[in-house]
Amino acid sequence: MNKTESTSIFDKGLNPILQASITFGGVIVFIIVAKLVKLTGLVYVPDRFPWMTAASFLLLFAIFNSVFSLAAENMMKYWGKSIYSYLGLALASGFAAYLFSAMSIDEAGSYRWIYIVLTIGYLVFLSMVAFMRRIVEFAEREEWNHPRIRRNRGRKKPDNQKEDEG
Repeated sequence: MNKTESTSIFDKGLNPILQASITFGGVIVFIIVAKLVKLTGLVYVPDRFPWMTAASFLLLFAIFNSVFSLAAENMMKYWGKSIYSYLGLALASGFAAYLFSAMSIDEAGSYRWIYIVLTIGYLVFLSMVAFMRRIVEFAEREEWNHPRIRRNRGRKKPDNQKEDEG
């Protein structure tokens, strides 16, 4: 086995739909565990905790999905799947938060604005990663030119530099 294969999950990339499904599973598990803790009375769990959980996992999805996009072969297909996955996750986790808290997003306080900020932040994350990827691809192709030495007209040239004849 001469070829070294990378075992990093970041090199392989994950399907955005799978990422969203795993994230939604995390939302459900956290909400159910919080409900059980609230029923036992061990710790106070606020009524808006499901909304906080949904928003927190949306942020996690946004960060990890942006990082995983570096390993995508076709950026445009990945972006399309990612954005649809994000929207599906936002709707599904919001619906789960509504079911478990019996509060709409308007009744939950500022979570409507948190969702908006997370969505804008997600788009910014994706754009930044795509821009960084294009810079790295450009540098890897080495299509850049070295800075050209310009002639300084009217200035005295150093003694070790010859005048161009012509």
